[in-house]
Amino acid sequence: MEISREEFIGQLQNSFKNIDIVLTDKMSKQFYDFYNLIIERNKVVNLTSITEPYDVIEKHFIDSVALVKFYDFSKASSCIDIGSGAGFPGIPLKIVFPELNVMLLDSLNKRVDFLNSVIINLGLDGISTIHSRAEDGARNKNLREKYDVCVSRAVANLSTLSEYCVPFVKVNGSFVSYKSGNISDEVTSAKKAIEILGGKLEGVNEFTLPDSDYRRSFVIINKVKNTSAKYPRKAGMPKNSPLQ
Repeated sequence: MEISREEFIGQLQNSFKNIDIVLTDKMSKQFYDFYNLIIERNKVVNLTSITEPYDVIEKHFIDSVALVKFYDFSKASSCIDIGSGAGFPGIPLKIVFPELNVMLLDSLNKRVDFLNSVIINLGLDGISTIHSRAEDGARNKNLREKYDVCVSRAVANLSTLSEYCVPFVKVNGSFVSYKSGNISDEVTSAKKAIEILGGKLEGVNEFTLPDSDYRRSFVIINKVKNTSAKYPRKAGMPKNSPLQ
């Protein structure tokens, strides 16, 4: 379905008001341009199966930023997005919080190339990309324990995700996993892994997108001590043999 620029921005602004965010004209234009870049590149690189304008607004843009209901971004100056893919949630967070320094990490070069083109086309400053597996990136001294908050919409077991993500977070920082579906058993089974990695489960916060049945859970893990140098383990191990 095609809609006009005015219709898109009108829907965009109304949707953000539902999560108590008022977009500036500049932010609105950046989101509109981002949407068009996704649609154009999606023709040649598989970025997302969600392409209808209203679905992109709700299931990508609002979903990425709805974390503001449960996490205070005013206390964070740096953020890393692990497995950023098409740029979610990192780019929407950067648009809404322009002072936030953001790093987007992805293991596929084609996606990193897309992210770099988005950064240039949207005129974003204070945002970078890195082509790396999470296990390798977390052993990079320039990235390890350097971020106030780590976010990830990546689809993986919470134990695995924690091993990927917690090492990037500073002590007293937070890792937030964007989850869907019933995750109570997954969270329970991940508690030991979270503790081993230096984290502590703060809580699970559920959010339902306005006027829809689309539900999101934000698992917030606080970093209470440094992660042992043993973690993350070598590539493949966190996925194939999650910490118990």
